[in-house]
Amino acid sequence: MKKINETDLLDQTIFALKIKQTEDLDSLKGQFHAIYESIKPINFIKNTFNDLAHSPHIKSNLISNIIGLSTGYLSKKLLLGNNHNPIKRILGTLFQFVVTNVVSKKTSI
Repeated sequence: MKKINETDLLDQTIFALKIKQTEDLDSLKGQFHAIYESIKPINFIKNTFNDLAHSPHIKSNLISNIIGLSTGYLSKKLLLGNNHNPIKRILGTLFQFVVTNVVSKKTSI
């Protein structure tokens, strides 16, 4: 039986470590690519909207808020129209705020 030379053993260990280093580098590159793709602004926005679309609680709140905002805006426009008086505009904005809050709280879908 031939005795293993320490130089050959060292060469085998170096070769095994180089293979492991190559595999780790490939894994690291894959992880980097996955993270890079997930933090792109368009993918981040898509993921956010996808999460919003699948949450029923957020859907109902969003619909209630949209109804409240549109009702407040329409009531302000009907009450004041296109008015250039700053005091009336401030009062109209406060009125819009109140109507929006009341309608969005009372609307339950």
